Amino acid sequence: MENNKVNKLALSSVMLCFFAMGFVDLVGIASNYVKHDLGLSDSMANSLPGLVFFWFLIFSVPTGVMMNKIGRKNTVLLSLVVTAVSLALPIFSENFYVMLLSFSLLGISNALMQTSLNPLVSTVMHGGHLASTLTFGQFIKAIASFMAPYIAAWGSTHAIPDLGLGWRVLFPIYMTIGILATLLLFATHIDEAKPDSDLPGVGSQFAACFRLLGTPIVLLSFIGIMCHVGIDVGTNTTAPKILMERLSISLDDAAFATSLYFIFRTIGCLTGSIILRKINNRLFFAISVTMMALSMLGLIVGHDKWILYISIALVGYGNSNVFSLIFAQALKSVPTKQNEVSGLMIMGLFGGTLFPLVMGFATDWSGTVAAAAVVMAVGVVYLATYIRRISD
Repeated sequence: MENNKVNKLALSSVMLCFFAMGFVDLVGIASNYVKHDLGLSDSMANSLPGLVFFWFLIFSVPTGVMMNKIGRKNTVLLSLVVTAVSLALPIFSENFYVMLLSFSLLGISNALMQTSLNPLVSTVMHGGHLASTLTFGQFIKAIASFMAPYIAAWGSTHAIPDLGLGWRVLFPIYMTIGILATLLLFATHIDEAKPDSDLPGVGSQFAACFRLLGTPIVLLSFIGIMCHVGIDVGTNTTAPKILMERLSISLDDAAFATSLYFIFRTIGCLTGSIILRKINNRLFFAISVTMMALSMLGLIVGHDKWILYISIALVGYGNSNVFSLIFAQALKSVPTKQNEVSGLMIMGLFGGTLFPLVMGFATDWSGTVAAAAVVMAVGVVYLATYIRRISD
């Protein structure tokens, strides 16, 4: 009975960390407000969320190696501290370079967190129901994601006490929650294997980690994660622009598009954690990709308000469980190297840099945000080819 209580407390503290993980998604709506306030071009504004996810390319694999030295829980704690610092900076200034530094630290902290928190779930759950538990964690993460546009819009219109910060009031709110998550996890005992003191040198560990990309399922999963995150960040940043262009509405009104996406991503994660216990993973993945394909069609050619809303909802629901299914498949493929595989998979979040940059250039070149949706559609096509890689 005592072990069950400890496990529930550990799982609760880990789930609050998933909420803090969702703070990274504020960069989508934040980049739109920064673009508006500072008069940036589309490609320049897209460099902000792109910069956040650039750090996943640099820090994910080293984090996997570091976990072997200091453990998963300690790595998550370090990520939470860096998150709090990143959220404190915009409280003092909206200067472009301050925002660059803030978003960089947020990207570094999220690289640390995503690399270590997902394997920590495996530790807490002892490997049982991993895909559905990761999906439930994504549900908790999505709550933070869809709240950000509302908080920013309320602060911008002074609908809530904004401390003179306007839309930036979301930073101190999320910083406070992040500090609470840090304290709770620090106080929670989690049984995990002691770090291995007989590990080879760091260089050898790096080489061994990257050699895992020679395993076909690991490489294909890495590309799949890139596409998933590229579509996620791309929709986050582009959906409001599509509504502004097609429906001629203001940014404050168009911010609803980001919230709509995350609302349905949240619903998808919650229902997915239940459905995945009832049907096989491959079928659910195929259904998810089909929904995303239909949504891309609507975003590319749709002009009616309800077609656009339905398209945003479809990609939100369809994309909600893709990460968990691919990540769990990759971990199961090399069970003795889960820390290293986790680092490689999280490095795939670099897709959140690559896709927005290409989408921004495509939009500036073509003069229409429909081009950005075409770029995301390429990612959906790749995910369709991954369906047969998912085990039943």
